[in-house]
Amino acid sequence: MINNKILALKYRPQEFKDLIGQEIMAETIMNAIKLDKTPNAYLLTGIRGIGKTTTARIIAKELNCIKNLDKKKNCEQSNFCDSCKDIVESNHIDILEMDAASKTGIDDIRELIENSKYSPISAKYKIFIIDEVHMLSKQAFNGLLKTLEEPPPSLKFILATTEVRKIPVTILSRCQRFDLKRVNLEKLFLHLGNIAKTEKGNIADNALRLIARSSEGSVRDAISLLDRALISNGINKSKQIQDEDVRQMLGLADRSKLILLFKEILLGHQVEAISHLKELIDNGLDSKNFLNDILEIIYLFNRRINLGPIEKDMMISESEIELIDKFSKNLDVQDLGLFWQLTVKTIDDLRVVSNEILNLEMYVMQLIHLKNIDDPKNLIKESNIEEEKSDIDNNIIKNASSEKTITSSFKDQLKNTEQLKTDLVKSPTAVITDNTFLKLKTFDDLVQYTNKKKEFELKYDLERNVRLVSFATGKINITFNEKLNKNFIKILTEKLLKWTGERWIISLSKDDGQKTYYEKNIANKKVRLAKEKDSKLTKEIFSFFPDAKLIDVKDDTDA
Repeated sequence: MINNKILALKYRPQEFKDLIGQEIMAETIMNAIKLDKTPNAYLLTGIRGIGKTTTARIIAKELNCIKNLDKKKNCEQSNFCDSCKDIVESNHIDILEMDAASKTGIDDIRELIENSKYSPISAKYKIFIIDEVHMLSKQAFNGLLKTLEEPPPSLKFILATTEVRKIPVTILSRCQRFDLKRVNLEKLFLHLGNIAKTEKGNIADNALRLIARSSEGSVRDAISLLDRALISNGINKSKQIQDEDVRQMLGLADRSKLILLFKEILLGHQVEAISHLKELIDNGLDSKNFLNDILEIIYLFNRRINLGPIEKDMMISESEIELIDKFSKNLDVQDLGLFWQLTVKTIDDLRVVSNEILNLEMYVMQLIHLKNIDDPKNLIKESNIEEEKSDIDNNIIKNASSEKTITSSFKDQLKNTEQLKTDLVKSPTAVITDNTFLKLKTFDDLVQYTNKKKEFELKYDLERNVRLVSFATGKINITFNEKLNKNFIKILTEKLLKWTGERWIISLSKDDGQKTYYEKNIANKKVRLAKEKDSKLTKEIFSFFPDAKLIDVKDDTDA
């Protein structure tokens, strides 16, 4: 074996026993080969770098290996038979590998089908390995169907893909599917340790754990990162590679420092939080990695609050567990949910905002102000209660407890952080400004009042996009169509609170509901026109003006 190969190729598994984390799949395939009950087509699916193409080649070797044809003969990795050796060197004449990412069309599949008619030359089976099979066109898939279902006895297909959902069901039903699982951290850590020992690499266990965690279960990614770390320390082999070196290499932040940053955010210490962030940025922080690490921190805090103390595992060190236990006290799960949504949105913003540092600083400041947004103490503190004893001030104090419920109801309707309204926090008196409140008895009253207040967008939704199911004081039950404004419920709730002084419940029903307000008006108009056409006065008018048409009927009270 060539020594100057990259580690991902040098340590590529050559037999089923070399595959890590895929023991059940390997045993199933081996048993089928021994019993001679192999399928016409295999489908291997899983994330990148998990071993799909490697497994396909191992299957091809096992199907054509001399030891499966003649049990008296032997074939081992140290001394492969001619068939296995040719497959390892990609020289086997009966094993055809096709990259569907570059050969996607029906013409490529026609060529493959034509080739399938010929018997194998030197092996038991002719095997077609199609990598990234989901990239084939619709016509190519259709052309492959019949051959895939009833291939010649000496032909086998092995398909590999990372996007199994993009493959037509007609193809899936003709294959025996095997899902390759992510390799857990413990097995990946041991595997990296064995490779580092073989390569005589001087690397600490903490650094290996960090590499295993960063690879997200992908063996190829893990070995590639290990190769990169060993090369970076290739000249000075006496120095041991530490986790700090790997963090700097990958642009990762120390999770302990992230937890301390998170603590300052929870305490509302804006200056200290920005100082922590700048320190991380100076150490070569990668913005996307930082935000994904924050998501992981939020998950760990949420796990601690909901599931109790975190058990020891490779993902979290003991010091990190202690910090999480310490700072998770008095932490609100609702706040964590909002933090999660804002973090996900900020990751999307990285594609738009050119200055990533400003984006991260703004993100940290938003997190600080997002904490305890519905705390009634903050609302009262920001108001001017102590300046004068006015009627408005007394109303604020009287309604402080209900205001928490009001703000909380808005928070419950929050679908993403873009919908946050800070007006309620900055100016709680803006919610109720008048002591004379409106009394709404019917849905029609509500529609007419929106017209009076010139809330035309809300009026349009009420008339055209909402079907009333039931109406009572304080509660409206509706159904709606797809054209309804996504903020309709939030806007209507705010307006009803302002106009009536009461919190209304807007509930969505599965029932069909009545006709829309607009549809009712159209129907009533038709009824009035039909009734008026039969009246004595209309008939007299038509007798004098035969070409006249009755277009509309209005009452004296109509505007």
